Amino acid sequence: MLGTASPGAPVPPAPRGSGASARGRRRLRRSPVPLALAAGVAALALLPLGYIAGYTVDVGWSGVRELVLRPRVAELLWNTGRLVLGTVAVCAVVGVGAAWLVERSTVPGRRIWHVLLVAPLAVPAFVNSFAWISLLPGLDSYAGALLVVSLSYFPFVYLPAVAAFRGLDPALEETARGLGLSSWAVFARVQLPQLRVALLGGGLLVALHVLAEFGALQMLRYPTFTTAIYDQYRATFNGPAATMLAGVLVLLCLFLLIGELRLRGARGYAGSGRGAVRPVRLAALGRLTGPALLALAGLVAAALLVPLGGMAYWSLAGASSSLDVADLAATTASTLALAAAAALVTTAMALPTGWLAVRARGRVSTLLERATYVGSAVPGIVVALALVTLSIRTTPWLYQTVPVLIAAYAILFLPRAVVPVRAAVEQSPPLYDDVAASLGSSGADRLRRVTLPLLAPGMGAGAALVFLAVVTELTATLLLAPTGTATLATAFWSASSAFEYGAAAPYAVVMVLLSAPATVLLSRDTRRGLVP
Repeated sequence: MLGTASPGAPVPPAPRGSGASARGRRRLRRSPVPLALAAGVAALALLPLGYIAGYTVDVGWSGVRELVLRPRVAELLWNTGRLVLGTVAVCAVVGVGAAWLVERSTVPGRRIWHVLLVAPLAVPAFVNSFAWISLLPGLDSYAGALLVVSLSYFPFVYLPAVAAFRGLDPALEETARGLGLSSWAVFARVQLPQLRVALLGGGLLVALHVLAEFGALQMLRYPTFTTAIYDQYRATFNGPAATMLAGVLVLLCLFLLIGELRLRGARGYAGSGRGAVRPVRLAALGRLTGPALLALAGLVAAALLVPLGGMAYWSLAGASSSLDVADLAATTASTLALAAAAALVTTAMALPTGWLAVRARGRVSTLLERATYVGSAVPGIVVALALVTLSIRTTPWLYQTVPVLIAAYAILFLPRAVVPVRAAVEQSPPLYDDVAASLGSSGADRLRRVTLPLLAPGMGAGAALVFLAVVTELTATLLLAPTGTATLATAFWSASSAFEYGAAAPYAVVMVLLSAPATVLLSRDTRRGLVP
């Protein structure tokens, strides 16, 4: 996951009948193998939605009414809805406020604060929950759930807000100040409207992550659809009830996606040209410098120092009796092996989709590319439940095997590979491939000697993103991992569920250490525009 930036919208196809569209259709007809592979990838990504839809049709309206229209579902809807709304609101205020202080104010140490505000992305939400609940056992309430998930996910709003602030035209702000507006009025009337897209996009990411969150909320004993689906399946193996709950959860995700598109609208704020870049005039905080520093320090302490301190405390407390170095090493090795296999498979699956999206632009290639984004919007518990049911019914010999687990990882994290691969294809000119073909090189030879070397940087970036996401994935792994196979996330979960915090802490430490490099690179990339 890091997935810290959202996938860019695919380039729209040219109008029908245009030269570009005609060339795309001709190239699509000349590329039957990539087209078939991309169609297979899209079918896999849509598998969970297809399963839910098909199961709903089989159950019928009477079955849906019996399983969905009941008090328990209403309670879960209330719990999930208010947590999503509360978390989005808190993350919006915290993320935009922190971004404004770092990008538009004279708060001291802005570069350092930026790195510290991105660093919580290295700590999985369930590890954050573990630290808080082990230190404050009475945190199992709505307020506790709101606190933990907000501290885990506010960087999803902070990062796009920082990027948006950096792209604003300072001339508009200077004009507003010249008209006598205060710093607060400039923010409210000039800057905030231009943050609309970034705020909606970050809010959507937060909402989807909260809907999919399992580990953190299960530790806090806060029931949502995700925790209820897991409990229903594990306790009674009640497929129909769990599947109908999954259907409601998918509908909530689709509602959020459609709502974000409607709220975003078609209004744009881009200037007609960059012109000379004006220096940004930072707002002087004056007497508010102390409170601003205190607020940033409190946020960093709660989001970063508490989980790191909790892991350090329990690692030291359990070092003498609970730490099994051999088991930790074996679990780390199995996690790295699964992550490497998933990264390799997912990146290979992203190659035909990314290639067609650029080289054969058109409606078909665009739909195939967008289909790969659907899986990432579906909670991991739904993907796992669909693969569990389908494997048991159709291929029981594949149930709880590594291929099914890798398929789940691919569905969940395909966009993390598709976006970098697509960008690499955009930057590699097709001339080299055409010249090799004119010289008589076969398709396989051109792929090996021309295409793959050109796309290697993008494929490497996508593989790294998938690798890091798999290292900390919990929900799908709990349901699909082969018997006897443990990852860092599942081993941490088993120990923490048994209240063996000393035994759980080392697994959390390793997960954070593995996630840290990507977070550091992300913070280095986004801080380049900061004015000293």
